[in-house]
Amino acid sequence: MSSTLPRGLRVHRVPGKPVKRDGDGRYALHLWLQQDGRFDGDLALRMTPSEAELLHAQLCFALSDAPVTTYPADTPDCRKTGADGAPAAARQP
Repeated sequence: MSSTLPRGLRVHRVPGKPVKRDGDGRYALHLWLQQDGRFDGDLALRMTPSEAELLHAQLCFALSDAPVTTYPADTPDCRKTGADGAPAAARQP
């Protein structure tokens, strides 16, 4: 019986590494790159705070099965208030 490895490039999150803010203020999402089923290297998706905020909002919509939008009036509940109850606009990064 032979097994066939997946062909092509695949990207996976590194399970043990959380998203972190770098010294330059950008956020880094650490990833693993696989090519043809073999580990090929590490890389990081680096985002500005506004890019990370947009991704966060889009993930909130996707997780609640709502259509993805970026209009402020349709901000998902997870972005309206923080854990402390303060409005999202009042929170500091």
